[in-house]
Amino acid sequence: MRSSSSRRRTPHTPYRRTTAVALVGVSALIAAAVQSGAAAAAPAAPSQARPGAESVKLTPAQRAALIREADAGKAATARELGLGAREALVVRDVVKDTDGTVHTRYERTYAGLPVLGGDLVVETAKSGATEGVTKATRSAVEVASLTPAVTAAKAEKQALTLAKADGAEKADTDRAPRKVVWAAGGTPVLAYETVVGGLQKDGTPNELHVVTDATTGAKLYEYQGVETGTGNTMYSGTVTLGTTQSGSTYNLTDGARGGHKTYNLNRGTSGTGTLFSGSDDVWGNGAASNTETAAADAHYGAALTWDYYKNVHGRSGIRGDGVGAYSRVHYGSSYVNAFWQDSCFCMTYGDGSGNTHPLTAIDVAGHEMSHGVTANTAGLNYSGESGGLNEATSDIFGTSVEFYAQNSSDVGDYLIGEEIDINGDGSPLRYMDKPSKDGASKDSWYSGIGSIDVHYSSGPANHFFYLLSEGSGTKTINGVTYNSPTADGLPVTGIGRDKAEKIWFRALTTKFTSTTNYAAARTGTLAAAGELYGTTSAEYKAVQDAWAGVAVGSRSDGGGGGGGTSFENTADVSIPDNGAAVTSSVTVSGRTGNAPSNLQVGVDIVHTYIGDLQVQLVAPDGTAYTLKAYGTGGSTDNLSTTYTVNASSEVANGVWQLRVQDNAAQDTGYINSWKVTFP
Repeated sequence: MRSSSSRRRTPHTPYRRTTAVALVGVSALIAAAVQSGAAAAAPAAPSQARPGAESVKLTPAQRAALIREADAGKAATARELGLGAREALVVRDVVKDTDGTVHTRYERTYAGLPVLGGDLVVETAKSGATEGVTKATRSAVEVASLTPAVTAAKAEKQALTLAKADGAEKADTDRAPRKVVWAAGGTPVLAYETVVGGLQKDGTPNELHVVTDATTGAKLYEYQGVETGTGNTMYSGTVTLGTTQSGSTYNLTDGARGGHKTYNLNRGTSGTGTLFSGSDDVWGNGAASNTETAAADAHYGAALTWDYYKNVHGRSGIRGDGVGAYSRVHYGSSYVNAFWQDSCFCMTYGDGSGNTHPLTAIDVAGHEMSHGVTANTAGLNYSGESGGLNEATSDIFGTSVEFYAQNSSDVGDYLIGEEIDINGDGSPLRYMDKPSKDGASKDSWYSGIGSIDVHYSSGPANHFFYLLSEGSGTKTINGVTYNSPTADGLPVTGIGRDKAEKIWFRALTTKFTSTTNYAAARTGTLAAAGELYGTTSAEYKAVQDAWAGVAVGSRSDGGGGGGGTSFENTADVSIPDNGAAVTSSVTVSGRTGNAPSNLQVGVDIVHTYIGDLQVQLVAPDGTAYTLKAYGTGGSTDNLSTTYTVNASSEVANGVWQLRVQDNAAQDTGYINSWKVTFP
């Protein structure tokens, strides 16, 4: 969803409309939007692919220069975006397209306090004009008081109680709760964020973040900060490793990939352990009993992941700064997991049940490091729907790394963790073609999916990616047979994994924010597909159909199948309070004769009182058809419905408009999206 409240000008630069995306935090509204096919609107995209929409491969020095430039202008940017006097921006990441467009990601502060859920992405053209703003929240960031009514000690006690209830061992806080502004839940409030350490009940390090209302003491949110998932390797055969020689000693330091190092924890659960080193440059023997074998797998997986992001997406390292993370193997004893920690910028791997199956397969390594990429780009909160999307992103890119590797011992597939035998029966950990085959993951979206474990709520996004890549139905790929169903029973035609990866990565790095949910993920991927391939392309339509295949939004033909053709405008248009009428246009082309007598007009308007609105469809010749009259509709919020119009007297081809006017004061909103469908 987008607004046009802020604008940026540069000398001698023509005015450009600035837009913003905000994510609905109320599950009921999300459910209504998605079930009606009116998921959050995609940022405006040209009907044809935008030449130069591909991201360039920035060197660390080029990236650093862009960040310095953004940092130098952040105060002016904050003013131009209409942020309050007490708000400030903090530059976090930058992506540049080949046509010069720059996507700068910012965190926000208020009176010096971090604003959780206040992140935003500014899209700036080569000319310097701001062309779009994607925000994690639409709400104005402001709180009535910066003085807490609840003590920090009470917030800390609440967090410790929650951690212990989850089975945490040695739960403790390394630092006092910090004051923050919590903006991810709707109206911003003063809050405390407490981070609880120790160990989770399965031995995984604990970084439980608990957000407490500083006025009422109520828990607002909680999420887990630890995100779980020549060498003779156990899973990949004999491979070449990047190592460093010092005198007569070799060690597992990859100088060609940011200095990535692999350490031996030797059953420990803290620290870095000991850097793997030896008198020769041969690591492991392919057996788990040799401590170097797991190290070889982890080091190889890290190298593949680095190469994948650099060569496919132009990203130099997890942070894009050319600096390698590090890996730790042999965590604990019989620890059946692997995890990423932002706090140490590292991946950690257990040795599996009986210490016989280290969790160091290619897709697991790619999965864990992709958590780091997500943390340094969209920052998807690791809870609720955003948490499921976080996990799915790691599955998507872990799978992509496995295909990229082209390793004959571990061929690419859409199975997650198939090599590590985590279930003890040879079955994969997760399935992308039909996630429910693991017994817990969900194939499709539903209104309560945000309340389940993020490893299972990831299912619809994994399923979407499979459908977008390969399509529905039965097929065999690299010796594995898949049979992917769809939620609506209609087929989906895939566009190939290479294109699907590019769409997801562009959405992650330029469209998603910390609070992105499934409806907004559809928004972001449609925007990405539109920029890369055009909104009338087969790729764009496939994104619509793949999401509909997992019950998020409508099909490219309008939602019901039957061969209909839709023309849609997903750019937001603000509706002035008690002001002049505004319009949003679509251009219909390729039709013959007149429009049908059952023209379908899908309307999605976000507004706090729909009774104030008059909504009309305007035909190419100027004839207006009233869809909703002023004073009708009652006092409810938001208008999301489809009207049937007898437009048989109108020529089909031409510019059609949705015209909306607010006729009374005190309520505001915007056209979120609308479309006309020719059955």
